[in-house]
Amino acid sequence: MNVFESLSHTKWECKYHVVFIPKYRRKALYWQLRRHLGTVFRELARQKECAIEEGHLQVDHVHMLISIPPKYSVSQVMGYIKGKSAIHIARTHQGQRRNFVGQHFWARGYWVSTVGRNETLVRKYIQDQDKEDRRLDQLGLFGEPGRFERLRD
Repeated sequence: MNVFESLSHTKWECKYHVVFIPKYRRKALYWQLRRHLGTVFRELARQKECAIEEGHLQVDHVHMLISIPPKYSVSQVMGYIKGKSAIHIARTHQGQRRNFVGQHFWARGYWVSTVGRNETLVRKYIQDQDKEDRRLDQLGLFGEPGRFERLRD
């Protein structure tokens, strides 16, 4: 898309396709929480001078196309977004007023890929995630419902 971002001495275009899951891949991203998390993720990314270009929340995982300035590493930004969003979820949706050691919402890792010149392809993939998951579940390729999610890891 040939529009470069800039910092004081740098022109850049660093976009990443990131996927992460709730702890134990439990189906925890639903209804009100699912609608609310998009806004939370965008605000947290903005605080780190990042922008979520595209995103999709499934019930058991999150896809996002995120633009991160070169002064931050992907792990810094993802640690910040996952950590702060977990605190926010605990406070607003789980009724906790403070953090308790040992309680985590997100799994430790994430999957990341650089986007490069395939940005439109990645955008379309993220937008079509819901349709593709439903299609594969309807095919019943793996015999029992729900087994597909475990094999995708």
